[in-house]
Amino acid sequence: MTTAFDPLDLSVMAHAVAMIAEEMGTVLERGALSPNIRERRDASSALFDADGRMVAQAAHIPVHLGSTPLSVRAVLDALTLREGDVAIVNDPYAGGSHLPDVTLVAPAFDDAGRLLGYLAARAH
Repeated sequence: MTTAFDPLDLSVMAHAVAMIAEEMGTVLERGALSPNIRERRDASSALFDADGRMVAQAAHIPVHLGSTPLSVRAVLDALTLREGDVAIVNDPYAGGSHLPDVTLVAPAFDDAGRLLGYLAARAH
């Protein structure tokens, strides 16, 4: 059985999820101590599904967003993240673009404790 999506509903949902990623970036920039993040906005954020596939990304630094899925995959291959965990990775061989870029990956759960997906933020 296939599920049909109304094009309008799909567009609204796609934009809503993309705005979550945008808001993640805004919160990161506002709370940053580093001028690289706060003033230069050298940071990116994205949402991933429970299998680690990118669902939405904020329109920040394109080079980050091209490599962030590789960092998320490296974390998920190495660790089982539980509620409250945050993995930090900056390995260039694990999806990093260079050492000063640090990627944080955290799981997101619903109120029943089911894994919804992963949140990722990368900053220089």
